[in-house]
Amino acid sequence: MSAVVQELRSVPTIPVVLTHWQSARHVLLLESPRRDRRGRYSFFMADPVELFEQSSPKYGVDPFAALRARAAQWATPAIEELPPFQGGFAGLLGYELGGCWERLPSPTRDEQQIPCLLVGLYDWVIAWDHEQQRCWIISQGIPETEPVQRTALAHDRLHQVLTRLQTPLDTLDPSPSVLSPPSVTSNFSPEQYLNAVDQVIEYIRRGDLFQANLSQQLRADWPSTPLELYLRLRFHNPAPFAGYLRHDDWAVLSSSPERFLELRHEEHGPAGPPRLVRTRPIKGTRQRRANPLEELLTHDELRESQKDQAENVMIVDLLRNDLSRVCEPGSLAVPELCTLELFETVSHLVSEVQGRLRTNADFWSLVAAAFPGGSITGAPKIRAMGIIQELEQVARGPYCGSLFYHSVDGTSD
Repeated sequence: MSAVVQELRSVPTIPVVLTHWQSARHVLLLESPRRDRRGRYSFFMADPVELFEQSSPKYGVDPFAALRARAAQWATPAIEELPPFQGGFAGLLGYELGGCWERLPSPTRDEQQIPCLLVGLYDWVIAWDHEQQRCWIISQGIPETEPVQRTALAHDRLHQVLTRLQTPLDTLDPSPSVLSPPSVTSNFSPEQYLNAVDQVIEYIRRGDLFQANLSQQLRADWPSTPLELYLRLRFHNPAPFAGYLRHDDWAVLSSSPERFLELRHEEHGPAGPPRLVRTRPIKGTRQRRANPLEELLTHDELRESQKDQAENVMIVDLLRNDLSRVCEPGSLAVPELCTLELFETVSHLVSEVQGRLRTNADFWSLVAAAFPGGSITGAPKIRAMGIIQELEQVARGPYCGSLFYHSVDGTSD
């Protein structure tokens, strides 16, 4: 069965759509407010027909077993010329989910108590193609299996979405102002953080690792709703991979420049499931400058930095190793190495690793082979993750995890 599709002749803005569904269940937006060649599509969904949740990792237990079975059950060919996510699975993979595949120390504290896996099965999606300035409602009719009933359910759900979109709203401020910065506290004191850095350096001297991505958790009280805060975030720091996930009494707001894993059909490849794998790690960062000459000098400094280039190449090698576990031998390539890319407030060195997924592998085994991404752990990855846990102690949760979608045809990002 093909999905039921309706193009919206009057393209709604994302703030308007978010406001229409601000009280809905399990709202998820995967957005590209920064419009460039990597930020072409945005997707909004809510009220999943099924929800998969895992509170903490269980070593040796596949967290994707139920998802894999359901994905096979609802596999449907994609409709050409539409954005790549056409309904299916989408949600959050927390950083600690890596403990399902590697024996890692447990965090001393987990103050957020956010599940390490929260994934919805979404039967409808609003999908934008920003390049074409077009928008569609795509409805799959899940969970009905009988074709006539499934088509009827798809039409019904599409009508519900359309009716909600047409409900009048109060006027929205398209350029939300910046609130005064709140008081921010860290889980480290300055002395504790510098001591942790010294310990990482000592581990490097001893030969335990080459690099570790040490982080700190910042806390603040904020006098606004998660939606209001997200609208400010997307306006002041647009990124190609932004996200807004609201569930129960918590929300995740993200403004990320980095694509972790992408699974697509090859442009001229054989028919069948998607096999082209891409990852685009970032290592090397400089602040953007308002003065054009200073900006050029900063770009030269980043390009010529041996330290930043070495970090980037280390993570490229790490990801080549991870992808080799599920990609065809000889298919791995690095079409871009340490390319300078400009974002709203920073410049980054970005590389790309490509491979072809083996026929006996799928998206879920691809994630298992590479999660979490090496650019937010260090190298070697497993030792770096152990040292990170030893020094940070608190659970990272969504931070350094991933928001993702896995469409009905297997296309994933």
